[in-house]
Amino acid sequence: MIAGAIDFRTQPKRGEVKMRGISLLLIGAALGSCTMAPEPVMRSASGQRAYEALLTGKVAGPPVSCLPNYNANDMSVIDGRNVAFRVGTGTAYMVHLTEGCSLLGSGNYAMLTRQFGGTGLCRGEIVQVVDTLNRQTVGSCTIAEIIPYTRPR
Repeated sequence: MIAGAIDFRTQPKRGEVKMRGISLLLIGAALGSCTMAPEPVMRSASGQRAYEALLTGKVAGPPVSCLPNYNANDMSVIDGRNVAFRVGTGTAYMVHLTEGCSLLGSGNYAMLTRQFGGTGLCRGEIVQVVDTLNRQTVGSCTIAEIIPYTRPR
């Protein structure tokens, strides 16, 4: 054989390359399906009582994109992934947060959001958890879903 020449007998054929790609894709999909689901959030006894008190006798409605004007004094932290806002006696909004705000339900931590305009809290907005003693951000997450709960008529 001539030096520097390519021996086509040892080169993989087009079909072989395609099959290798497909098999690698299948292996990657199989490994990706082995990931574990996130652990469920464990509520404290007081958080569970607050959750039940806010939602007892109320029915969930379809998710909304923004929480209308709210009063921060009517906010209840259920756990690190759920915050409820009470609007009067007949309506409550459950705000589900993504991972990253787990410290919100414990200690001297507060929820901090920044509003632009007058739309209130909206899905996708960033929430920060701030240590109120040290004034440092200790976590952040986004608003995943806002579910209204109302008393049936």
